[in-house]
Amino acid sequence: MKVLWRGEECLAEEACVRRRGLIRLGMAGALAGLSSPLWTAVGQTAEGYPSRPIRAVVPFTAGGGTDVVGRELAQLLAAELGQAVVIDNRPGGGTVLGSDLVSKAAPDGYTLLLTTSALAINASLVKSLPYDTEKGFSAVGLICHGPNVLVVRPDSPYRSVADIIRAAKAEPGKLTYGSSGNGSAVHLAAELFKLMAGVDITHVPYRGAGPAYTDLLGGRLDMVFGTAGGVAAFVKGDRMRALAVTSPQPTPAYEGVPTVAETLPGYEAEVWYGLFAPGGTPAPVLARLNEALRKVTAAPAYRSRLAGEGLTVAVNTPEEMTRFVRAEEARWRRVVTDGRITSD
Repeated sequence: MKVLWRGEECLAEEACVRRRGLIRLGMAGALAGLSSPLWTAVGQTAEGYPSRPIRAVVPFTAGGGTDVVGRELAQLLAAELGQAVVIDNRPGGGTVLGSDLVSKAAPDGYTLLLTTSALAINASLVKSLPYDTEKGFSAVGLICHGPNVLVVRPDSPYRSVADIIRAAKAEPGKLTYGSSGNGSAVHLAAELFKLMAGVDITHVPYRGAGPAYTDLLGGRLDMVFGTAGGVAAFVKGDRMRALAVTSPQPTPAYEGVPTVAETLPGYEAEVWYGLFAPGGTPAPVLARLNEALRKVTAAPAYRSRLAGEGLTVAVNTPEEMTRFVRAEEARWRRVVTDGRITSD
């Protein structure tokens, strides 16, 4: 017997029954998918976000400048979003390890990356990145920016940038400087210094700023280019001597400390801190995070805390941050190329 179903000829009634059942199951699955987390991402909606704790990956060891900026920010964001924001330190590979983890996370707003200028620098510094810098991340926004600081031990014979340059030219390669890792903002700040001064200073990379500071204090390094926030407590406690800041102008947080540019005209190497989500994160989720970021960084106490460490709050939009990062990639690519700098 032949029957007609929705304009198609079925060979038997039982075949039609089976087909109707399959269609109903398919429709039920599709409807169930509408309320799933995957549909939430595809449907570009932030309704109900966040409904569970958020992990903020910091690709540096605890105790560095990013950690200083991030932990207090995480507490403020948690209060604003109504969910815990947990800092997860994942150092390694000059921030590549932690960044890669975030780039491969679900684009649902529950895994974030709190990083620095290193994200833009690594785009040209690291030959084989495990992620695509442009496609792997969705910008939430800039948090703040500030100078790096050239520091030595209090008993160091070097008391100025000019002293460092003279010593480095007298014995090329003998002086050492530590950084929080290959590709970090402080690494490139030092390499730009070497390039402009025409000197050879040996780079000693660490898995984060903390170990570099420890070795400087222990006499195993001659100097460190540290973040303003990371070395502030050491300088204030007279455990490190600040020789210069890398910003174009002096900063109130380091009163009396000259700029590198006063000795090397045109030198500038500020570090910035930004918040990112995995690539493909829905725009409404990014907007919700950006809104929360703006609110918490507007708090006078937080601004004062960062200002005390030489940092200036400067939140922008996700779109502005995307353009800013692209411009930073181009700027540091020139330094990497001209200085023949590698991540090895």
